[in-house]
Amino acid sequence: MKKVTLKKSLIGAKPNQKATAKSLGLNRVGDSVLHADDAVLAGKVKVLAHLVTVETVDNA
Repeated sequence: MKKVTLKKSLIGAKPNQKATAKSLGLNRVGDSVLHADDAVLAGKVKVLAHLVTVETVDNA
């Protein structure tokens, strides 16, 4: 599992970046979500790389 956290504001971001953040469930700075580690998540994180941080989390 990966924990994705929105670290910077989406104000001024491109429309595709805003849509990608929304599809991940990130609405506000500081929002965090857990997602399965797969190719889809990797592609979305690549679009938002400068706005998010990603951490690996144990599935405990």
